[in-house]
Amino acid sequence: MDALGAMKDAGCEQLSFARDAASGLQAVIAVHSTKRGPAMGGCRMYPYATGTEAAVDALRLARGMTYKSAMAGLPYGGGKAVILADPAGGKREARLRAFGRFVDSLGGRYITGVDLGTEVTDMDLVALETKHVTDQTGSLCASGNLTAEMTAYGVFLGILASVKETFGTESLAGRTAAVQGLGKVGASLCRYLHSAGASLVVADPDVGKVHQAAAAYGAHAVDPDVIYDEACDIFAPCALGGVLNDSTLPRLRCRIVAGAANNQLERPEHGERLERLGMLYAPDYVINAGGVITTAVDLEGGTAKEAAQRVQAVYGTLRQVFHEARLFRTSTAKAADRRVERLLAGP
Repeated sequence: MDALGAMKDAGCEQLSFARDAASGLQAVIAVHSTKRGPAMGGCRMYPYATGTEAAVDALRLARGMTYKSAMAGLPYGGGKAVILADPAGGKREARLRAFGRFVDSLGGRYITGVDLGTEVTDMDLVALETKHVTDQTGSLCASGNLTAEMTAYGVFLGILASVKETFGTESLAGRTAAVQGLGKVGASLCRYLHSAGASLVVADPDVGKVHQAAAAYGAHAVDPDVIYDEACDIFAPCALGGVLNDSTLPRLRCRIVAGAANNQLERPEHGERLERLGMLYAPDYVINAGGVITTAVDLEGGTAKEAAQRVQAVYGTLRQVFHEARLFRTSTAKAADRRVERLLAGP
């Protein structure tokens, strides 16, 4: 699919490309929706093979941000930026400052921040060229990995809501959770789950992170591909998107799928298939909204305590999605999409 076709399919308002010869910058910004406010979403730095591949990924992620912000009741739309570059490559400062000028050229329609391959010091450079940026040094989101911590906290609350829906009680005592991906969010989620009494199965390509989880929480470590086959109560994808697909769904041996990864369903119909398989799916853009909620609090000048209080709404929102799915006899994925679409269609 070409970029224009992907833009039409995603319902995206704007797709912008930039090239700066002096710095070598090649970048894409996708603005999915500004209906509820400026489009907010992080900037990825990744060596995509082609500009079309980068654009399609940005469009897909931007749409997810629109849905996430709307479901969380935030006055923002969804956007995403991609810098086509190896994060370990040269001319980083020049590229990021050129990217900042690119963001500024959109006049506030898009607010950028940290994402895969970028970090707080990168946003400091972007901020030299535009005010439409979050996650700089000294900001609420940059203090102690608060965004990752609040994302994990929201996912944990969403797991409690899912366990309540499935088993009639929030207790995790005697339950097993398989956590796929031990980055900042996945590692923090393990801490929450362990403290609540759950047994853990963990997997990550980084052997060091796996050893840390095993030592800290008594987690059972498995190879990344094997985790799909592990018998558990909760499967928590916390790494890449598209992990719920034709190949992996038949292998899952769980009752609940609830994790932090974005775009977990490879295709929308996989949400329907999870329903038919008798597995409760916590829609990703609902359960992992803690990070964007924290960014919104940061932009409003709020505190970490206020962010934690607002992230607690993830529990109730998921319960409402589960209720609507039961009421209309549909999948949780479809119930969540319908709820967001009502919000976006409103005045």
